[in-house]
Amino acid sequence: MNRGPDEENTVDVPDPRDRVLDGLRAYGAISAEIGKRFAGSLDLHPTDASALIEILEAEERGTPLSPARLSERIGLTSGATSSLLNRLEEGGHIERSRVHADRRIVTLRSTPGVQEVADAFFDPLAVQLNTMMSAYPDDLLTQFESFLAELSSTTEAYVRSLPS
Repeated sequence: MNRGPDEENTVDVPDPRDRVLDGLRAYGAISAEIGKRFAGSLDLHPTDASALIEILEAEERGTPLSPARLSERIGLTSGATSSLLNRLEEGGHIERSRVHADRRIVTLRSTPGVQEVADAFFDPLAVQLNTMMSAYPDDLLTQFESFLAELSSTTEAYVRSLPS
């Protein structure tokens, strides 16, 4: 088909916001796949492995989780979380302790054996991610950190607004 002189060959170029959201969706999908592979390496159900990852990450941040906080983080009822924690405890992956001054508060901690397995699984990825991010200036990473924090809070607010 011949085009007139005023017609251009145009290609729809996605908006940068669409490309960022597409990238985040792709990252979420590959992150979920990594979680499934980690679950498989421990012969766990993916939900149990997700809970274990939450417990491990909270420990790394120096803020161990309680069962109630874990329940919020993984989106399970307290009863389902209790069953999940029983499985993880029976499997030797976690321990429940009462180290808080208020002895009613239960703290979840990973066992040394599972920490070693998690480190062996995730440390190579952490090295690769650190290498990749070292190519970017700190001020750009700081901007991206702010963007991600706002993205999370906006998305969390939307989730809270949805009917249960």
